Amino acid sequence: MEQNLENVYAQLSSLKTDLDDLRATYKGVSTSYMEALSSLNSLTTNSTEAAKRAANSSEQSTIAAINAMAVLRKSSASKEMTEIIEAASVAAVAATLAAVESAAAAAAASAATSAAVANQAEESLLKSSKEAALAAKTASEAAAEAVRLTTDAKKIMSQKNK
Repeated sequence: MEQNLENVYAQLSSLKTDLDDLRATYKGVSTSYMEALSSLNSLTTNSTEAAKRAANSSEQSTIAAINAMAVLRKSSASKEMTEIIEAASVAAVAATLAAVESAAAAAAASAATSAAVANQAEESLLKSSKEAALAAKTASEAAAEAVRLTTDAKKIMSQKNK
């Protein structure tokens, strides 16, 4: 009987050791999880901010293209204005390229945010992902407008050079 009791105590001691090990492992995993979640939140916030800034940049580039178009439309067909017209056309093209690059940056930031959400579906991450996607859409729309303006600038240039 005493030997059976010793076996029971030995097994209880072994179970206690296993339980202590499991607790330590759980604490480590929990800490790692919290650190990963914090990093994910930071990534999402930064990606969303990058997407918003890229969208703003794209909109500003579109404004530059609009201003270049205004110069083109107001300029006369005289030889003296040819350099100004060409410079405005180049500015419109450069603004368009900047808008396209900004749209691509916004899309990349939105994709990074979406990846973060896919890894950890939390409400704050979902909200940030929606904001980044909206910023990418805004940037793409501005880039499309800048491309349209550049096409118009080329048409005006060809008409004025005739």
